[in-house]
Amino acid sequence: MIDNTSHYLNRFKASLKIDQTIRDGVADELCAHIEDKTRELEEQGLSKEEAYKVAVHALGSPELVAEQVYETHAQGSWKEALFSALPHFLVALLFTSYYWQNAVALSATLTLIVGTAIYGWHRGKPIWLFPWLGYYMMPVVVTGILLLSLPQGRGWIAALIYIPLALFALVHIMRQTARRDWLYASLMLAPMPVIFSWFLSLGTGNEFLTSGLWMARLQAKAPWIVISFVALAAATIAFIRLKPRRYKIISLLIPPLAILSAVTWVSGGNIGPWGWLILAFSMCAFAIPVWMQARPQS
Repeated sequence: MIDNTSHYLNRFKASLKIDQTIRDGVADELCAHIEDKTRELEEQGLSKEEAYKVAVHALGSPELVAEQVYETHAQGSWKEALFSALPHFLVALLFTSYYWQNAVALSATLTLIVGTAIYGWHRGKPIWLFPWLGYYMMPVVVTGILLLSLPQGRGWIAALIYIPLALFALVHIMRQTARRDWLYASLMLAPMPVIFSWFLSLGTGNEFLTSGLWMARLQAKAPWIVISFVALAAATIAFIRLKPRRYKIISLLIPPLAILSAVTWVSGGNIGPWGWLILAFSMCAFAIPVWMQARPQS
């Protein structure tokens, strides 16, 4: 019976995508429930094997129980949802008020984002942390875009140095995030394709560095950028508040994909080979965690 219970609990844990502490606690409760129910049925005259089978059958399949437990614990509060969406709203506010041109306002926003991300990382990685982590990775984004502006020879040399370091940092953070839930990794990376697509649409190479040209383009596109980040904020709130996992996946995927498609369609002529390579990389990084979650469990 012990082996059978362990098998049941292992299937349950593999199907339940929540914090490990909560998962282990619920698994212990299930184990105690199965044992108590089995003893109760044995006292009624059933054999130990029959009693165990009846107890497990009454409980349901481990996958179904995991889904029910997930929906109980997966819904965040409105406070968590709004705090999760706050970094998207902050970026939208920068472009709404044109504070992105103010070095003090921009530095204060980046400091707030970095400080909040570090605080959350060392405070148990609460659910609201992951959107902040996406903006914490902004140095990786900026470095990737600046590579496009280097002369061709230097660009290749810089890429050989940058790409391994960027991949190492990204994979490390994604692995830590995926221990909680693969979907949180995609939640964290959702701003990446949007940020890449908007900045790459401003032009590349010497055109990107031309004084005033990219600033003028950025200012012209500011209203649409605001809409993009407000959409990301709304999607984040929906993700935190929804219970069923399939609905969370839908709310997570549709806005970034729609924004990315719209920006690249409108501004595709301004995006060079390096830009498409970085866009493809960011899109894969964003979508792979969802694919990892959606694939059949072995």
